[in-house]
Amino acid sequence: MEAAQPADRVPTDATPPDGQPPVRTTAGPAPQAGEPALVESAASPAPLADSGEPAGEPARHPAAPAGGARARSERSPKDMALSLLVLLVPIALLLAFYRGFLGGEEPTTVDPTTAVEQAREEAAFPVSQPEGLGSDWRTVSARYRAEPGGATLRIGYLTPEGRGAQLVESNVPADKLLPAELSGGQPQGPAALPGGSWQRYTARSNEHALVLLEPTRTVIVIGDAGENELRELATALR
Repeated sequence: MEAAQPADRVPTDATPPDGQPPVRTTAGPAPQAGEPALVESAASPAPLADSGEPAGEPARHPAAPAGGARARSERSPKDMALSLLVLLVPIALLLAFYRGFLGGEEPTTVDPTTAVEQAREEAAFPVSQPEGLGSDWRTVSARYRAEPGGATLRIGYLTPEGRGAQLVESNVPADKLLPAELSGGQPQGPAALPGGSWQRYTARSNEHALVLLEPTRTVIVIGDAGENELRELATALR
């Protein structure tokens, strides 16, 4: 025979008698005799606070705009105009200093003496140089180059009207020199100039040319300057 078990002891064998469904036990101590069993009610939603958020949770509100963004939005057109003026004044002062003291927008001039003397020393052809041009004629380039096919002297000018003109003197054969310098320009008739039989030629783009053909050299005065300035340059050659 088995020893008697205390009344409050739960049998370890949960197998029900024959014909009855199994009983599922739950963890935790059994209720004492005479006490009602505790039944857990279904979880109910937490009550809402006055703000509409569940109680116990911090209310969510949109973040207030940062102080810098609020200050920018409160700027008036007058404030923005003053800020722009503060930026423009130093720029204007720098431009005035650049133009007034550093010669801004003035073309860089060169001395053609070295190139002219080199061409004369080589003696590949007679070298002419303008004389008597006004100070408003500015020399901006000068170069002499000797190649197997011939030698060429080039002097570039900025005319009084702000246009470009170039003096070309060369002993390269005219049938090769003219197509290269004039981009296929064609003769337009004689030009009444002292010092030889000058011819007027068309040239590349909007340029014009005056050409002097001699047995030992070819002289070209070309540029986008007006014909009167090109004639002045050609007439000054000595």
